[in-house]
Amino acid sequence: MNIGLYWFTQDLRLDDNPALLQAAKQCDRLICVYVHDRQLERPHTFNSTRLGSKRQRFLAQGLADLQQQLSTLGQSLHRFAGDPLEVLSTLVSQINIDQIFCTRPVGWYEARQCDALSTRFPHLQWVMPDSYTLYADDQLQTVLADFPASFSAFRRRMETLPVPVARPRVTCLPPPPNSHLPDSQPLPTPSPASRDEWFMGGELAAQSHLTRYFGDSLASHYKEVRNALDGRDNGTRFSPWLAQGSLSPRRVYQQLSNYEAKQGANESTYWIFFELLWREYFQWYARHHGSRLFHLHGIQNRPPLTSFYPQRFKSWCEGSTPWPLVNACMKQLRATGYMSNRGRQIVASCLVNELQLDWRYGAAWFEQELLDYDVASNWGNWQYMAGVGADPRGKRRFDINKQTQLYDPEGTFVKRWQGAAQQVAIDHVDAADWPIKPSLLDKRH
Repeated sequence: MNIGLYWFTQDLRLDDNPALLQAAKQCDRLICVYVHDRQLERPHTFNSTRLGSKRQRFLAQGLADLQQQLSTLGQSLHRFAGDPLEVLSTLVSQINIDQIFCTRPVGWYEARQCDALSTRFPHLQWVMPDSYTLYADDQLQTVLADFPASFSAFRRRMETLPVPVARPRVTCLPPPPNSHLPDSQPLPTPSPASRDEWFMGGELAAQSHLTRYFGDSLASHYKEVRNALDGRDNGTRFSPWLAQGSLSPRRVYQQLSNYEAKQGANESTYWIFFELLWREYFQWYARHHGSRLFHLHGIQNRPPLTSFYPQRFKSWCEGSTPWPLVNACMKQLRATGYMSNRGRQIVASCLVNELQLDWRYGAAWFEQELLDYDVASNWGNWQYMAGVGADPRGKRRFDINKQTQLYDPEGTFVKRWQGAAQQVAIDHVDAADWPIKPSLLDKRH
């Protein structure tokens, strides 16, 4: 009897899940597992946690949705907490697992966990297709061998490749094993969503949003509104579900293609594909560069001209800087777990260029706060903004006053998110966090 283990990670869905389809075909018995890594709750080097409260809630919603869908197929989601390597090792040993099915990880940390488990149990057969990305590994062998130095070069290569067809929804699964299972933890009960929330975790909410977006004419006007700082329909808003894995990028692409076939393609619909390619670029960028994604000097081995000032960073996080637009964006992030792409570029430029802070602290804060955090897009984009990543031209500096005039000329966004400038100097404490006398501040400015 072939007993398989399906390890859910960033693929909390039944639609277009090739690993789960393979498990359904190959296994006589199947256990479905999600492991909550306790390391995600602990502060890391940059004094932020890897999993903040808002994304915890979004994840709880996604897991509850997945459990409900699995139950209709006679299956159940077993949730464990701890070190994934140790939890999975126990399950493999106690249940005599023959095969492990999962989506191929993008992150360096997650890939190391898979490698360690494979080394510990060499008899295990692994089934790890790509489904977090548009393209599959076997399509990109030549690209990864000589990874493009810029997004533009990557895009030119990718646009010649066919996007794999989204796989059909899983409709049948093998029963669980008869053997006694280690005690798992109950799934956390997610708090109900309020009416003004844009995002509810899980595949059902993701599919509902996807259908709504392409069921209207929104896609035909995407390029015109994509730089807006606020507004649910001023963007595709797929990213939280793509990051969670409750929405497949291939399904998004297929829906986009269907929309273009019916409504016609234009610059806006191409731009949606363009944004999918940006996401794709950073996924393969992360896989190619591994741990260098987190290095201060980035992939360029170029030391950034920044340092670390605790008070400056605190002001940036709280939205209490001298720049109202930055403050409004940061307060929006803390309140909602979301920020527009334009807003992210503005606040990242502020942290790196105006506040002259170590970019990794900004990346870690985003990791804690964002609903749509994914390791590749987040750390790759921060490297890009800091000038130590993919952009051969060096770091990007945004004129904050000009950005304000362009994207919030009436001050509506700043007013809504209470971003009024703080009447305090950037540095009002010294290196030891002692207040600086106003007379000394006057001499410094």
